[in-house]
Amino acid sequence: MSTVATVTPDNKVRAQTRAGAWIAMVVGALYFLLPLFATVEFSLKMRRGEYSFDAYRVVLTDPHFQASFGYSIMMGVFAIVLGVLLVVPTAYWVQLRLPKLRPLIEFITLLPLVIPAIVIVFGYLHIYNSSSFLPLTGNERATDFLLICGYVTLCLPYMYRSVDAGLRAVDVRSLTEAAECLGANWPTILFKIIFPNVRSGILSGAFLTFAVVIGEFTLASLLNRPAFGPYLQLIGANRAYEPSALAIIAFAITWASMGLIQVFGSARSLAGQKI
Repeated sequence: MSTVATVTPDNKVRAQTRAGAWIAMVVGALYFLLPLFATVEFSLKMRRGEYSFDAYRVVLTDPHFQASFGYSIMMGVFAIVLGVLLVVPTAYWVQLRLPKLRPLIEFITLLPLVIPAIVIVFGYLHIYNSSSFLPLTGNERATDFLLICGYVTLCLPYMYRSVDAGLRAVDVRSLTEAAECLGANWPTILFKIIFPNVRSGILSGAFLTFAVVIGEFTLASLLNRPAFGPYLQLIGANRAYEPSALAIIAFAITWASMGLIQVFGSARSLAGQKI
């Protein structure tokens, strides 16, 4: 006796949906991976007739690359520290005491996505030039500080939302009230209770900030600072194979930052489940 499988309309729709999802995934993967593969292949053709890592060797041993990359790392670290010190207390206070101001704060933190970076840097140059009340562009260290502030501004949407999501995941009010009952002051509550509980959100915002700082061009170029973004543009305008190698290096750094976000986020979730 043979059994004939019946195909119901629901099964047919489900199969079509699954096939459409796979097709969309394959098309999307090809759309992103084919240009990446072509860039990798081109970066390996610096030696005629064979594949080699000569372009990567030239780039990595270039003193200008080392100086610009080190400078951007340093600026990124300072931008992360300043961003965390600015965003975490603000998001904490808004959630604890001023919940009605949340829409306004969220609107303000979204402005860097609407206002182009070139508008921000021209505003800096107009307000803080050598003839102004606060001349920050006439000194290298002051200009570095101005660049850090610009980086914090550009990364504000990502840092604020990462920290805000972390704060929403914990009971901030109960933690604060318990700490106050035990005699803790506000700095102790903030640094010893709130910061550890939103560590995953801070790390997510930090890695996103680092990825943005590494590839940022406009602020560093117009403020005339030796960052990695202007160096990448300069190499791209004067070399053939090295720009592809630099693009792959920058891409790897960005994806490494994304991977670290997932690693630390997963570690935080597992720690919470064990507790």
